[in-house]
Amino acid sequence: MSLKIIALIPARYASTRFPGKPLADLMGKPMLQHTYERAGQARGLTDILVATDDDRIAEAVRNFGGRVVMTSADHLSGTDRIAEAVESLDGDIIVNIQGDEPLITSKAVETVIQPLLDDPGIPMTTLAHRIRRLEDLLNPHMGKVVFDAQGFALYFSRSPLPYPGLEPTDISILTDTAYYNTVGLYGYRRDFLTTFAELPPTPLEQTERLEQLRALEHGYRIKVMETDYTPLGVDIPADLVKATKRLMEEAQ
Repeated sequence: MSLKIIALIPARYASTRFPGKPLADLMGKPMLQHTYERAGQARGLTDILVATDDDRIAEAVRNFGGRVVMTSADHLSGTDRIAEAVESLDGDIIVNIQGDEPLITSKAVETVIQPLLDDPGIPMTTLAHRIRRLEDLLNPHMGKVVFDAQGFALYFSRSPLPYPGLEPTDISILTDTAYYNTVGLYGYRRDFLTTFAELPPTPLEQTERLEQLRALEHGYRIKVMETDYTPLGVDIPADLVKATKRLMEEAQ
């Protein structure tokens, strides 16, 4: 029996640094539409929906032909939002796609799904991209990850990981040691997603402000798959310029 795979994009209107971010214009479309359309091209998806509590976002999604599931406005994280959303959906594997990743590729979505299809013992997956720029290694807004020989996460941090001892100033460090940043894309077995959303926050999660650590601290494994997708999350309005440049380069 084939598994039903549901992709969900959590989206909220409120944002401290960029209010209304999902609806920001990006080359004539709401940014969220780019994410929806690109992710929706992934092979194997049964359905793709936006999970939101905001009527403005819901209307925009319906206007471009997308599907929406409405959720509570009380959620503190996107994971909590999609955990509520799946209560009304029939799916075996759930993919959490960040709405501020308008350059996401279908291949990246397929990569995060594959381990869940191959190994029923894996509860959660994510992606990692090799860091090539020193500024990305030092950027606290970009999560870092280290993983074991089998590809399971050991730790996530906002600091350079592994830490090189002194703050690096020479880009050669990136050739001497493999550093990886996380990509805003996660796969879950439905049962684990429900369990994960019910787990209490943990000390490391609260210190690093990275909720993946909650799974590790409670003893659950996260399979990390390397990807050649270079993430470009839109966190502030200025990031739209970078996203526009990348989209234009792709179109050439």
